[in-house]
Amino acid sequence: MATVPRPARPSRAAEAQEGVKDLIVRRGLVAGDPLPTESELMEELRVSRNSIREALKALQAVGIVDIRHGFGMFVGRMSLAGLVDELAFHSRITLQDGKSHLAHLVEIREILECGLVERLIELGPEADPAPVADVIARMEAEAQAGPVSPETDRLFHDLLYRPLGNPLVSQLLGAFWDVYYQLRDELGAPDEPPGDVVRRHRDISTAVLAGDRAAAVAAVHAHFEGVRNRVARIGE
Repeated sequence: MATVPRPARPSRAAEAQEGVKDLIVRRGLVAGDPLPTESELMEELRVSRNSIREALKALQAVGIVDIRHGFGMFVGRMSLAGLVDELAFHSRITLQDGKSHLAHLVEIREILECGLVERLIELGPEADPAPVADVIARMEAEAQAGPVSPETDRLFHDLLYRPLGNPLVSQLLGAFWDVYYQLRDELGAPDEPPGDVVRRHRDISTAVLAGDRAAAVAAVHAHFEGVRNRVARIGE
C-alpha cells in the first residue's frame, strides 16, 4: 500500500509572515500604524532574527509592511504596483501575438467601466457633475492646441467614478493607466483626432447625467474603440 506523502512543513520565515499578519489583525492595526520592533517580534513569535527579517522583506514586497529606515516599521498601504509591473512585463512580451495580454487588459477595463457607468446612473442626482465638466473644458482647451494629455484623460475617469465612493475603483483604473504608460512607446500615438477624444468623453458624461443606461454603455464602448485600434495595430 502506497504511503501518502506528508505535506511539507512551512519554513520558519513563512510561519513568521503569518504571525506578523495575525498580529496586525489581532491588535486591530490599520494602514500607517507602527509595528513592533524586530526584537519584539522575535520574542512574541519565537523565531530567529533571520526568519523575522526574511518574513518582513516578503511582506514589504506585497505592501503589507512598510519599512522606513530610521523611522521604524508600519502597516503598509494597499498598492497595486507589483501587479502593474507584472502586467506590463507580460503584456510587453506578448505584444506580437495579436491577442496579447494588453488586449485582454483593455477588454477587462472596458467591461469594468460599462458596469461603473450603470452604477453611477443608479446613484441618480447625488453625483456632482461640476468636476467632470471642468475636466471636459480642460480637454477642449488642450484639443485646440494639440492632443489631449494622458493626465487629463486619466483625471476624467477618476472624477467620473469618484461619487461611487469605492476607493478600489480608482486604484484599479490607475493600475490600468500605469500599464498603458509603461507601454506608451510600443502603443504609439493615438489614432483619434483630439476633437473626437473630447467628444467621446463628453458623450459618456452626458449619458450618465441623463440617466440613459444604454447610451452610457454605448459611449464607453465607443471610447475604447481607439484603444483597441492601437493595440490591434501593434499585432499587425
